[in-house]
Amino acid sequence: MPRKLFACCVSLTLAVCALAATPVLAQQSGTKLHLQLRNAAPIRHGANPEAVSSALQQNLATNTLPVWNFQALSSRDGNIYAGSMVGANPTVRGTDATVSVVSQIVPIILKLHTIGTSFNPKTGKIATVAGDTTFDPTVADNACLAAPNNLPVDLLRKSPIFTAANFNFGGTPVGTTQYTDAFQRANFWDLIDKTNYHVRLAPVNVLAPLVIDVPADKGLALSGSIFGACSSLGIVDINLIDAAVVEATLTTRGINPKTFPMFMLYNSGMSFGDPTNLNNCCAGGYHGINPTGPVTFQTYSPFDFQTNGIFLNADDTVILSHEAGEWMNDPYDVNPTPAWGHTGQVGACQNNLEVGDPLTGTNVSPIVGHNGFTYHLQELAFYSWFYGAPSVGIHGWFSDNATFRTDAGPPCQ
Repeated sequence: MPRKLFACCVSLTLAVCALAATPVLAQQSGTKLHLQLRNAAPIRHGANPEAVSSALQQNLATNTLPVWNFQALSSRDGNIYAGSMVGANPTVRGTDATVSVVSQIVPIILKLHTIGTSFNPKTGKIATVAGDTTFDPTVADNACLAAPNNLPVDLLRKSPIFTAANFNFGGTPVGTTQYTDAFQRANFWDLIDKTNYHVRLAPVNVLAPLVIDVPADKGLALSGSIFGACSSLGIVDINLIDAAVVEATLTTRGINPKTFPMFMLYNSGMSFGDPTNLNNCCAGGYHGINPTGPVTFQTYSPFDFQTNGIFLNADDTVILSHEAGEWMNDPYDVNPTPAWGHTGQVGACQNNLEVGDPLTGTNVSPIVGHNGFTYHLQELAFYSWFYGAPSVGIHGWFSDNATFRTDAGPPCQ
């Protein structure tokens, strides 16, 4: 199945290019070292973006997610853009404005057979020895977590990605709801029926784990002692992860093009190639699309749930908040925008509606869940930031924590 990795840009037709993020070892307060990571670009398997967009815009697609189509006249470049988002049109009123998508959490159990014991900071190469390590989010972790919140998959299930919490943006309550729903409400605040407009991930089902026995040359467990961390870091080739995940979407009962399956890695990143070279590390998550028929498309998202603190500003639900927000706003990776860049994880220019990328590394205020655990979530960019002022978002902002007070400006060059 074709994919485009390692490229540094996104074409005007939205052919997928991955952001092969070079890791940076950053010295924080104290002695602990951290890795900075980026989320990978979407992965599309043999899906022609023009054909997907045409099918959605003309309502030809069947057995797909509940989406609404939009056209935006951009004040940034004067052009008209069309796309599709999960949910109801924000101008719909009444109960029809509430949409729910059946969602699944699939824990990934990684079985690794190589251990990294040291690395050369000049070359990024890791010294390895034979040895088995398992990363399993379905068993209690008493090294990085404390009871009763020590079962990673349960901790995720109770997070504000899936469980209602009180969200208040700039002094305005946007609802007791899930984070991506709160974001989407704030995203179109001036347009929505504030009583009824919702886009929820519900019901949420935790499915049987996906076990991946990783060949020795495709992954390793890097000793946490290198970073002063409470556990090791798993590093696995993204191609291996993606192949296993796509196969699981096709064979797992309950997963179908109308559902959103999310695949949970635990304290693990995905390398772009040789995992023994930290210059290839790491993606923390991405969202993808795999055609299941001429006009049916399965969306999915692998992500890391981190509790060992090795990745900067990416604790617990930060990465999934990024990916779920992007999935909701561009589930099929077909929504073009005027070019933007030089912000967040994007060093050059790209022209798609990736609401997480412009603010990677910037989080909103932590949320304390009903279980007493403090969750972390990434700030996300509003629709109006991409297409231009005036903002239809809450308070006239261009992101949900007001980091962006203006739109993306003239098209990126």
